Amino acid sequence: MTLGSLRPMRLTRRGLLSGLAASTVLLGVGAVPAAGRDGVGPDPVGHLYGTAIRQIPTTERVVAVTFNAAWDEQGLETVLTVLRQQKAPSTFFLTGHFAERHPAAARAITQAGHGVGNHSHSHPPFGELTRAERAQEIDLADRAIRAATGTAPLPFFRFPYGETTPGQIAEVNALGYAVIERTIDTTGYKGTASGMTVQKAVKRALDALKPGEIVQLHVGSLDGQGTVIDAQALPQLIDALRSRGYRIIDLRTLLTPAPASATP
Repeated sequence: MTLGSLRPMRLTRRGLLSGLAASTVLLGVGAVPAAGRDGVGPDPVGHLYGTAIRQIPTTERVVAVTFNAAWDEQGLETVLTVLRQQKAPSTFFLTGHFAERHPAAARAITQAGHGVGNHSHSHPPFGELTRAERAQEIDLADRAIRAATGTAPLPFFRFPYGETTPGQIAEVNALGYAVIERTIDTTGYKGTASGMTVQKAVKRALDALKPGEIVQLHVGSLDGQGTVIDAQALPQLIDALRSRGYRIIDLRTLLTPAPASATP
């Protein structure tokens, strides 16, 4: 049997775990089904499979400003207000637990026009789980996000703690997700108790600045108390990026492969 003779697999929720095992055996590491994770139509992120995307492939001065939502929603109102005022698009990676605990917050993100991606259900270290447990984490998060927002999340997955392996990336791809990580994390989530400040968070993003940078921020904090540094840093960060000639773009631009350069 050749790869070209394989037909796309439909991974229903009931058959998700067995489907993952079957697709891994049939397709092998780095190979993926031709259909998206809903099993219908062409796969919009198949061209992103095989690796963890840590930088948008471009030479243009563009940056993606993204957020993780795994704990509380304390800084979300500020974040959404700033993004609206600055006309800046973003993508939020939600855990299933966040969507279950804060459904109104999850809906507010999509109602504001931002994309949501999958960040696992309970944010465990994936390396400590079995293959079936990892698939279940992704499936449960997908269900929770759909229930809270009333819409299907983007076919993007971000690993808890940013810890990836080639084998686990292949597993995620087999479920119909591209793996989107970050170029830099501001680490504002650590809070003032760890010595973080707004200025330090902004500096970390700017020190790593390059075309296609993916910045990771958080809408909450580890302890759920005090100032959400990333929310407070967002206006300064956006101003600083734009003053350096960078444009903030949506990760959804990755859903369409860049056109090939015309032959002179």
